[in-house]
Formats: sequence, C-alpha cells, structure tokens
Amino acid sequence: MNVKRTFGTILTVLGIVGLIYAGWGFVNHSQNTRGLMVYGIIGLIFFVSGIGLVKNTKDEV
Repeated sequence: MNVKRTFGTILTVLGIVGLIYAGWGFVNHSQNTRGLMVYGIIGLIFFVSGIGLVKNTKDEV
C-alpha cells in the first residue's frame, strides 16, 4: 500500500469538496463571502497538492 498515493487521493477529494462548497455558496449569493473565499483557497491548495502527490509518486512493485 502506497501511503503517499493514498494521502494524495484524500487531499484531492477534500480539495474537490471545498471547491464545490465554495462555488455553491457563491452561486447562491451567500452573505459570508470571506468564509467562502477561505474554503475556496484551501480547497484549491488541497486539490493541487493532492494531484501533485498522486502524479509524482512512483508505483511500488
């Protein structure tokens, strides 16, 4: 079991959830824009770092 690849997958999923939540809040014109921006930025960071971990981790045989 490759721990880095698993952690990268978890980060990617959390990033997607954060981005969807922020996007849904913006579409619904939520009053808490600062909070939505924080969710969006953290979601983007998680998403990019998770993709990077999955992409750059070599498979162990």
